[in-house]
Amino acid sequence: MPQVSVIIPVYNGEKTIRETIKSVLDQTFTDFELIIINDGSTDKTPEILENISDSRIKIFSFTNSGSSTSRNRGIDRASGKYIAFIDADDLWKPDKLEAQFNTLQANPEAAVAYSWTDYIDETGQFLRRGPHCNFSGNVYAKLLLADFIGSGSNPMIRTQVFSEVGTFNESLRYVEDWEMWLRLAARYSFVVVPFVQVFYRKYAYSMSYNVWGMEAASLQILEQAFAEAPKSIQSLKATCLGNRYKGLTTMALEAKPERLRALKAASLFWKTVGYDSSLVKTRTFYKVLLKITAMAVLPSSLAQACFTRFERVFNTTTLSGYARLDDR
Repeated sequence: MPQVSVIIPVYNGEKTIRETIKSVLDQTFTDFELIIINDGSTDKTPEILENISDSRIKIFSFTNSGSSTSRNRGIDRASGKYIAFIDADDLWKPDKLEAQFNTLQANPEAAVAYSWTDYIDETGQFLRRGPHCNFSGNVYAKLLLADFIGSGSNPMIRTQVFSEVGTFNESLRYVEDWEMWLRLAARYSFVVVPFVQVFYRKYAYSMSYNVWGMEAASLQILEQAFAEAPKSIQSLKATCLGNRYKGLTTMALEAKPERLRALKAASLFWKTVGYDSSLVKTRTFYKVLLKITAMAVLPSSLAQACFTRFERVFNTTTLSGYARLDDR
C-alpha cells in the first residue's frame, strides 16, 4: 500500500498533461500511486497517457462529468494514507510531496499540509508571486477571509478525514476547492510548509474565468459558512465579502477584454468599494477604473495590445493584495 495517492483529473489536457505527470514522477518522495482520471477528453490526452510508462500510474476513463466528480472518483480509488491533488496544467517542485509528508508526520494533530504557490504563464515561466501565508492550527477564520491555499494542486490531506467531512461538492461548478478546504478547516488543524512548491498556471486574457458563476458560488459558500459559524467570527462577514469581491474583480480584469466582461468587472468593483471604501485613496483604484474603461470602449484586440504594451499602467493584480486577513 503506498503512503500517498496523487490524483490528477484531466479534461483535454494535451498541451500540459505530460509536463504535469513528469513533475509528479520526478518527486524525491517515491512511495506513491498516481491516479489519473480522464474526464472524457476528446483531444490527444488518452494517447499521451497510454504512452507514459510507470508502474505507479493508474488510468481510469469516464464520460465528462467535471473536476469535482473526477476528484471524487480518484478518492474512491485511492489506497494511500494521504491524498494530494494536482490539476492537469499545474506543476510541483521535486520536494513537494516529501516536505508535506514529513510535515504531517511531525504534526499528527494536523489533517492538512499546504505549501506556498507561485503563478506561471502558458509557457511555464514565472508570472508573479502567489499566496505565501504562514497560518497553522485553527485556520478556519483566515480561510473564510481568503483562500490562501491558492489552488486544488496544493494540499496533502489525510485520507481518513474524507469519511468524516465528505468529498467534493459535485453541485458546485466553481470554487469547489475553497468549499472543501473550509469544511476541512472547520474540523481539523492545518500546517504550513513555508516554501514555494506549487506552480499554478495562469493564462493571459483567459476566456475561462466565469466570474458570474464564481460570484454566485462564492456567495452561496459564504452564506452557508456564516449560517453555521460561531458568534466569535460573525463580525468578519463584511470583510470576507469585500475580500472575495477584490479577487473576483481581479479575475474579471485578467480575462479577455470584452465589453460584457468590463460591465461585470464594473459591477464587481462597485461592490468591492462598498465593502472597503479605503480603496478610493489608492493608486490601484484608478488603475482599475482605467482598465475597465479601456475594456468597455476599445475593440478587444486594441485593448489587449494596450494592456501588453503598458503593462505597469494596467496592472490591477495589486487589488487582491488589499485583502484584509486580520481575523480579530
